[in-house]
Amino acid sequence: MRVGIIGAGDISGIYLKNAAAVTPFEVVAIADLSAERARSRADEYGVRQVLTPEELLAHPDVDVVLNLTVPAAHAEVSRAALEAGKHVYGEKPLALNREDGLVLVTLAEARGLWLGSAPDTFLGGGLQTCRQLIDQGVIGQPLAATAFMLSHGVEAWHGNPDFFYQPGAGPLFDMGPYYLTALISLLGPVRTVTGQAVSGFQERVITTARRYGERIAVQTPTHVTALLGFTSGAAATLITSFDVWHAQVPRIEIYGSEGTLSVPDPNTFGGPVRLRLAQDKEWRELVPEGPYTQNSRGLGLSDLIASVHEGRAPRASGQLALHVLDAMQSTLESAEAGRSLTLTTTATRPEPLLNAAPAPQR
Repeated sequence: MRVGIIGAGDISGIYLKNAAAVTPFEVVAIADLSAERARSRADEYGVRQVLTPEELLAHPDVDVVLNLTVPAAHAEVSRAALEAGKHVYGEKPLALNREDGLVLVTLAEARGLWLGSAPDTFLGGGLQTCRQLIDQGVIGQPLAATAFMLSHGVEAWHGNPDFFYQPGAGPLFDMGPYYLTALISLLGPVRTVTGQAVSGFQERVITTARRYGERIAVQTPTHVTALLGFTSGAAATLITSFDVWHAQVPRIEIYGSEGTLSVPDPNTFGGPVRLRLAQDKEWRELVPEGPYTQNSRGLGLSDLIASVHEGRAPRASGQLALHVLDAMQSTLESAEAGRSLTLTTTATRPEPLLNAAPAPQR
């Protein structure tokens, strides 16, 4: 199937690079609000056609739209693509609120089209190895989990960090999709959330060269804690923060009835994976093998294209992305309401992608 890209920003580079080898798919056109930026990307990666977004949506050669626009435009562009009869795969989040996300999922189903969304890192060798360990019962019954994404924000390295401190962003919406998608892939859908959300700093100071010293007003929570209750009965604590200078905590740990699994950074495709069973005196490190242990962004799109031909749901599906979006929005709503909330969506645990190293036997 032929792919047209809308959005020629920084993230488009890795998709175009991987399209040629790691996660093969055919890119036939690229569009951007800036024709100059689109032309630059097309020349760099040998894309034949540079179009306006409207031309790309109407083009008969485009079967799938890869939506790489800014998050605020995700819902609008994806909806226009679905209405034009195109399959859609987009960057995270699916939309900025569950209502817009539900519109996309419903529209795709009504039109008989496939809808998918990043992140697809959970399909990499690292997290797929963890999935195998859990599915084989190596750590017994998963009982609980902890997950931490702790940093001091992006203004020290990002050239235009303003968006990260506006509603629809912050650490939860920016990085939460990686952690929540990984947890749902490993433990199944979330049933309830209880949230706490604060902002440790009322403004941020940019320290990159071009805008050094400029101040940004913080308008969204920058330290968010979520207690997640899973349908399986497991419980997890997720903390995402832009308020932490330094920390020594794991990315994700899964606590089972027979041992503990230390999960690699869910923003990567590789490992290492660390395992320690009840009787073990030390941790064991497992190095995942396979074709998807390096940066394989686009793997979710490649799987979506395969799913069209195979007549199955894509693993990085719109349904999964909507459930992640619901969990994030419900966390902030729970924090504001001061009570636990039950999610209005659910998701089917994605089928494993059998490309990881065999799990060790007990």
